[in-house]
Amino acid sequence: MALELVIITGMSGAGKSTALKMFEDNAYYCVDNLPVLLIPQFIELTLEKNNQINRVALGIDVRNGENLSKLEDILETIKKKNFFMRILFLDSNDEVLVKRFKETRRAHPLSPDGRIDDGIKLERQKLTFLKKSADIIIDTSYLLTRELKAELDKIFVNKKEFKNLQITILSFGFKNGIPTDSDLVFDVRFIPNPFYIEELKTKTGLDKEVRDYCMSFEVAGKFVDKLSDMLDFLIPNYIIEGKNQLVISIGCTGGKHRSVTIATEIYQRLIKKEGYAVKLKHRDVNKEGK
Repeated sequence: MALELVIITGMSGAGKSTALKMFEDNAYYCVDNLPVLLIPQFIELTLEKNNQINRVALGIDVRNGENLSKLEDILETIKKKNFFMRILFLDSNDEVLVKRFKETRRAHPLSPDGRIDDGIKLERQKLTFLKKSADIIIDTSYLLTRELKAELDKIFVNKKEFKNLQITILSFGFKNGIPTDSDLVFDVRFIPNPFYIEELKTKTGLDKEVRDYCMSFEVAGKFVDKLSDMLDFLIPNYIIEGKNQLVISIGCTGGKHRSVTIATEIYQRLIKKEGYAVKLKHRDVNKEGK
């Protein structure tokens, strides 16, 4: 039997435990925090003819201490063996990681008695080589646990193609501030505002009547076409550049009508593109105001 090996690594708090549980549920032999220096011997034992283990997931992270620096050479050595190996790197932005550590009241492994921020900064430095050599990078900043499990299931169980770019289409209202994690921001306040139509005022872009009103204007359709064309150019180049998270923010005044409509239109076009992981979020749709 051919061996399939998955190295699960990444930032502390980014979801490695969740990932290992998913692999375990799908009949992978899982080992968390195996000492780096024992990996070659472990692989040799697994490759023995009488061994029935054919799928292995190893959790490797900064808890290996100074020996982590030896992992790069070890991985190069075991890549020469006759089996299939992939490196899965789970990441998340610093703000989310700090929040997760505070919510769970855990200390960061590299800063047990100090600031979480310092531990995260040091960890990023130590894991740079692993992220660069990763086959799959998943940013879990805005993924629910079930969404992460679904993404991993799609890649490793259903064997669907994965591209290391997660796209979030985010509607918002300028009066509530521009989303701080935006990569691209587009202002659609040039489209007539349904808020001033009495029968549409209390509805949102989630309602067909509002969407139909917004898209009835030629300028709205042209904008969606032109933005879609630009994204068709940008996204493949972001993938080549190695970007793994893209937040496209679309704003109107209150984030309830026009931005929701246009964000939905862009989302519907992008999900038809093969290989893109696309999510749609409406930050301000339930807030009071126009």
